[in-house]
Amino acid sequence: MVVRRPSGPRRPGVVYRLGRWVDERVGAAHFARTALDKIFPDHWSFMLGEIAMYCLLVLILTGIYLTFFFQASAQEVVYHGSYGPLRGVRMSEAYHSTIRLSFDVRAGLVFRQIHHWAALLFIASIVAHLCRIFFTGAFRRPRELNWIVGVSLLLMAIANGFTGYSLPDDLLSGTGLRIAYSIVLSVPFLGTWLAFLFFGGEFPAQALEPRLFILHVLLVPAVIIALLTAHLAILWRQKHTQFTGPGRTERNVVGSFLWPTYTLRSIGLFAAVAAVLSALGGLAQINPVWLYGPFKAAAVSTAAQPDWYVGWLEGALRVAGPWRVHIFGYTISELFWPGILLPGITFGLLYMWPFLEARITGDHLEHHLLDSPRERPMRTAIGVGVLTFYIVLVVAGAQDIIAQKLGVGIPAVTNTLRVLLLTLPLLVAFFTWRTCHDLQVKGAREEEYPRPYPKARTPFEVTDEASGPSSGAEVERQRSAVVRGLAALGAGAAAVGGFVIGRRRTKKIVFEATKKK
Repeated sequence: MVVRRPSGPRRPGVVYRLGRWVDERVGAAHFARTALDKIFPDHWSFMLGEIAMYCLLVLILTGIYLTFFFQASAQEVVYHGSYGPLRGVRMSEAYHSTIRLSFDVRAGLVFRQIHHWAALLFIASIVAHLCRIFFTGAFRRPRELNWIVGVSLLLMAIANGFTGYSLPDDLLSGTGLRIAYSIVLSVPFLGTWLAFLFFGGEFPAQALEPRLFILHVLLVPAVIIALLTAHLAILWRQKHTQFTGPGRTERNVVGSFLWPTYTLRSIGLFAAVAAVLSALGGLAQINPVWLYGPFKAAAVSTAAQPDWYVGWLEGALRVAGPWRVHIFGYTISELFWPGILLPGITFGLLYMWPFLEARITGDHLEHHLLDSPRERPMRTAIGVGVLTFYIVLVVAGAQDIIAQKLGVGIPAVTNTLRVLLLTLPLLVAFFTWRTCHDLQVKGAREEEYPRPYPKARTPFEVTDEASGPSSGAEVERQRSAVVRGLAALGAGAAAVGGFVIGRRRTKKIVFEATKKK
């Protein structure tokens, strides 16, 4: 049986006709073609921002699952679940639902830990992304606005991380909330009013848990998504920055098309981020709230360290001095300086940095090519010194654990950290400036005075010259191999000899009584 196909033109499919119908009404085809032809640079450091975006996506997906089982209430209940050590213990309903989520809900603990790890990596990738932008000068005109949006994203990410960290109402997170309440109270003139507005009364208040929940799952995420949308829109409107290289100028972008190369690469990165976070959630324990117990106002846990993104604030509170000031009948608490003033200066300088650098250097031109960190020794030195300052503060947040592990007193560790906080950033900044300056001078000399002789070859470098047994390259390679062999033989002989002598040496044991005689 022979089937004859119609000789006329083939009718378009349903998907094609639907696409044409939509395009005739919204005109999306031209925008789609233009968008798919957009060029993105190929350097790996540009993927740091995408890691943050994919961590946010994992946070949203896991957070939706956790919301189905979490109860944001401070109402006291008695635990009768499957975790034996807490049976019969009175606790808040928020802590009760967290324990039930960890032990009685299928995959609840895995989702909790994936969510927590994703939050840590989310903030870490934002910090790394901001460091890349800072050290390469990507914040300069015309990208000052996007820098402000990025710093605001970091601030909102820290705020959302802290509210989520405080939701389980365990003893560790309750201690952090108590510290936050005291910091807010230390604000001059307005502290009492702000504490009552946010905490709902004297700590711990019944209204605090629902407020934290609304902030964590609704208000702050909405601000983060809005800021991320604005960040991507500005990035799309302005062409992407790129490092210097062959064919790259201030007027073009060299890289890969959005479709299909960059899209497939981005999908692979998302799969890798999701895989790493899933592996961490299933294999690496984090925030075991059942070990801390429920929060009690009269109890404080020892070795209480928060997540790393607020560890610098914890360290500042521990190393700051007892500076209490009385002005016009008002008392400025010692918590004001490390808890309010230091974060204010930190984020204030971050917001103002593009404008400060432009004013100091007099550079108000547009820049689309990135700097190498060694090309800007002063900016690199300042950035590395500031990072060192905050790393010391993060270490200071664990002063009690350091003292316990080293077997020394906490005051000695605190005083040592205070000295390091004042000296180490300056030393590291000077070393960084000197290194960048020397590298810059060396590069300028090589460009001004090129080598009059060919580059020296390594023994393993492949060349086009004929190489025989008597050639110079072959002789050098054999000589190098002989030297390495003799050095390895000598090191092995020294190790074996030391071991034998140490084993055969007679041991003389002198008891205390014999020694006194």
